[in-house]
Amino acid sequence: MTQTPFGFSSTADEVLDGVDLSGVRAVVTGASSGIGTETARSLAAAGAAVVLAVRDKDAGARVAARITASTGNREVAVGHLDLADPASVRGFAEAWTGPLHILINNAGIMALPELTRTPQGREMQFAVNFLGHYALTTGLRDALARAGRARVVCLSSSAHLAGPVVFDDLDYRFRWYHPLAAYGESKTADVLLAVEITRRWSGSYGIFANAVNPGAIATNLQQHTGGLRTPVERRKSVAQGAATSVLLAASPLLDGVGGRYFEDGQEAELVAERPPLFGGGVAPFALDSGNAERLWDLAADLTSSG
Repeated sequence: MTQTPFGFSSTADEVLDGVDLSGVRAVVTGASSGIGTETARSLAAAGAAVVLAVRDKDAGARVAARITASTGNREVAVGHLDLADPASVRGFAEAWTGPLHILINNAGIMALPELTRTPQGREMQFAVNFLGHYALTTGLRDALARAGRARVVCLSSSAHLAGPVVFDDLDYRFRWYHPLAAYGESKTADVLLAVEITRRWSGSYGIFANAVNPGAIATNLQQHTGGLRTPVERRKSVAQGAATSVLLAASPLLDGVGGRYFEDGQEAELVAERPPLFGGGVAPFALDSGNAERLWDLAADLTSSG
């Protein structure tokens, strides 16, 4: 188990205190709000050149300006990225030049009240939270490889404990749709993405990936959760919510570590059954190498067909 001196209350800036990211290039998806904004700001404050990959470029530009004003870092840029649109994902990846040291797959949608599918027929939460990030990451593989010892961070959630990926009915053609169950399934997929990136790419390309549960933070992500309330003692600020993301992205403590799931600044313990609501830990099915390989191969087929 990987252990660090950080915990539940640590902030992103505390994690990166003393870390110099000059010369490091990073992409943060969904960086126009919430913990994505704080993640990008903290990386920029440590000296990284950061691209905010966002759907709304105007909102992204406003955030970039605020980050530059607060950090003095002028290497904060904005790129258009719609993870639900395969053409947008391809365009972003193909336009990238040079090395990429850090990719933080942060963007996401949560608990859509009604079953919604993309024009390609994919369930929307699975498409945005997992498939879009899979396509982005594979599209940027060569850039990550050029960086040497690059890191990928996949945002997951304690909601992954709700269940595994149901490979035979990803798009809810037969199952009853439940908003939070579908969200949890997409978050399991994000953990498996980190597992398989590390298995496939760490040896050949020096690319390591880990998954993170950022914790319960009041952001726009929870707009559809129907009043589900986190206990006060489990709530985090945005600065605390971004801490484990930047730990995995940039701390020297995590050099050469991959294929794992972290929460509250620590590698999470494997659990044998679902804990009480808002409990921690990682499910065995989310770290299973067979599941990870099967999901990768399936994602390759789904994204190659558009």
